[in-house]
Amino acid sequence: MRKCGYCGSNRLKRVHRTFVERFSYLAIYECRECENEEFVPRHYTFHMGDKARCPRCGTLRVTKLRAPDKIDPMFPGLLNRLEKLAGGTLHHCCFCRVQFFDRRKVAPRTVLEPIVGPAVAAAEPAEATEPLDRASSDE
Repeated sequence: MRKCGYCGSNRLKRVHRTFVERFSYLAIYECRECENEEFVPRHYTFHMGDKARCPRCGTLRVTKLRAPDKIDPMFPGLLNRLEKLAGGTLHHCCFCRVQFFDRRKVAPRTVLEPIVGPAVAAAEPAEATEPLDRASSDE
């Protein structure tokens, strides 16, 4: 069952698509809790864009292969064969475990850096200061 990407609720209802939306999306769901809309794109839209995508799940986290893998299957279809004829390189999706051809470049990997905020900065030890002595009087 699908879950809302915003609030995590599983109470989604299907929404009617317009005539134009039928060409781009398989389905549109609306969350009954937060009214967020989730779009399910059609598979041929994964072949458009500037970065290589998995033709089954649409993820950008694909890797290049030097040679075909003997275990994982090749993605079937006319668009995959046309990509091979157009000079596409062999790619692999680790989530779907399929191989496919694509002529586009692989998206760069992003590295998430931890955010240093005021709470983290306050937890770090401050510079050592000398303890304040009571004023000594020369009496």
